[in-house]
Parts: sequence; C-alpha cells; structure tokens
Amino acid sequence: MIQNKKIQFEELGLKEYQEAFDYQEKRMKEIIDLKLKNRDRNDGIYEKTPNYLLFVEHPHVYTLGKSGDEENMLANSEKLKEINATFIKTNRGGDITYHGFGQIVGYPIVDLDNFKSDIHLYMRNLEEVIIRTIAEYGLKGERSEGETGVWLDVGKPYARKICAMGVKTSKWVTMHGFALNVNTDLRYFEYIIPCGIKDKTVTSLKRELEREFSPEEIVEVKTKIKKHFEDVFVAVIE
Repeated sequence: MIQNKKIQFEELGLKEYQEAFDYQEKRMKEIIDLKLKNRDRNDGIYEKTPNYLLFVEHPHVYTLGKSGDEENMLANSEKLKEINATFIKTNRGGDITYHGFGQIVGYPIVDLDNFKSDIHLYMRNLEEVIIRTIAEYGLKGERSEGETGVWLDVGKPYARKICAMGVKTSKWVTMHGFALNVNTDLRYFEYIIPCGIKDKTVTSLKRELEREFSPEEIVEVKTKIKKHFEDVFVAVIE
C-alpha cells in the first residue's frame, strides 16, 4: 500500500449538525470505496487514499454517542426549545456532549492505514494536537486516565475539560473528532452531565485566559491546530 501523508483542510463554516454529519459520511464513503477498489485490483496500480480535517461550527446541539446514557441529558424537550438547542443521537463513541457557537469542531476523515492502524494511538494523537495547540496560549493540557479528551489540572478537585473527543471508524477510516471550547457559552453544559462524568466541569480558552477571542484569533487557533495536526500525524510514520 502507498501511504499518503497529506492532510487536506476544509472550512465548512456554520452548519447544522446533521448537514455536517452527512458530509462526513460522504467523505468517509469515498475513502472506503477507494480502499475496496484498490484491494480488488490485480494490475498493481493503486490510488492513494486522501485524508481530510474538516473545521465546522454548529448551532446549539447536544449529541449522544452510541454507548452513552440518555439520562445524562438533563433538559426536557421544552427546555431545549427554550434554549434554542436540539438533541441528536449519533454513531460516534463516547457519551453526551454539547456543540455550539464559539467552539472549534474538527472532524478528521482520515485513512489510518496511511498512518498506523491503531485507534488507541489515534485518540492519543488527537489529544496531543490539542495539548500542543493550547500550550501556545500558556495552558498545560493533560490526559486523564480513562477519560478521553484534553483536561486542565488533572488530579485536582478543580480538574476541567477544555476539549471533548469522540470518534467512529470503519475499515480504518475515521469520522467525528474533537470540540475545543474557545468562546463557548459554558452555561449550555449545565443541561447535561458532560461525557457522563459527574465530578468534573468544563472550561474554555475564554474562561482560562479571561478574554474573548476575536474572529481573527479563532482563525489563528485553527491555523495552530492545522500545524500540530500535520506535525503529530506525519511524525507517526516517519
């Protein structure tokens, strides 16, 4: 197999969750179809499978992973309508989380056969991308054993999550990804038990740095994520 290290970045802008989900599935299917085509060839000519990182922002939405507990959704339908939010069950791993304005959501649609076919390593690499990114803002991101994502002050009573993660893979092709809180309205997390973890809270770059990020600065954060994504994932196979 010919490995393709190149990452193609796409900015989707503001999109409803379902629309972005459908687009992820389209990209994923394209890659899987190409892998199957390569597998069935007998002429020795193979096409490289592409890798994407999609950036998107969602209107207020709560999503529940396939292994999640619906009881972690604390708001009923009337409350959801009141706060202008929706609730969707999805096919990623993990429990419940929130997406909304001021949050950078990244969906890597990558062929892990281009890197390493190891989902545990993939998740740790995603965490590493965010850890390196927020380090540029003076924040020490950490991993919390048994709890996916990026955290601050792990092991302390005030440990808090700044980036949630949940993925799905098929034929070693990924979808879903990470949600980094930048200017996120953290009050929306009050209506769920985030990721099903009852004894920890959530935070954002805005809260930690005590300032609002301008649209230009949010673009800069994405640029940093792109750089670290390429650095981390290329390093895996070199």
